[in-house]
Amino acid sequence: MTDIHPQTLSLSPETLAICQLEASAELPRWAQDAPFVSITRTSDELSIVCAEEKVPPDIKADRGWRSFKLHGPFPFSLVGILNSVTIPLAQANIGIFAISTYDTDHVLVKEHDLARAIQTLKDAGHTIA
Repeated sequence: MTDIHPQTLSLSPETLAICQLEASAELPRWAQDAPFVSITRTSDELSIVCAEEKVPPDIKADRGWRSFKLHGPFPFSLVGILNSVTIPLAQANIGIFAISTYDTDHVLVKEHDLARAIQTLKDAGHTIA
């Protein structure tokens, strides 16, 4: 395994929600103008992660998430980027939800775990910018 150097992460100011819709649902308007949005469609569901304030109250959603963005870009051949962040969080019993994009990764933690997550990541040698 490649040695992973400490990462620099940015904490997003917004609170996010992870939403679940029917697999056949059209992409809702409320998700299209969110400042941060991640959309994944499978044969089982349509998942949308976006600003909690954009999500209507009747939508099935797990609310209260905050996002750490790992400063990339990272080449696809680099191994262990997410592990360098998720292993310390797992050891601290902090659950995560991970999202990867072409250039980087986002690691979401529940807002009630945020202070502990920040301290855990700093203790692991990461920088929170």
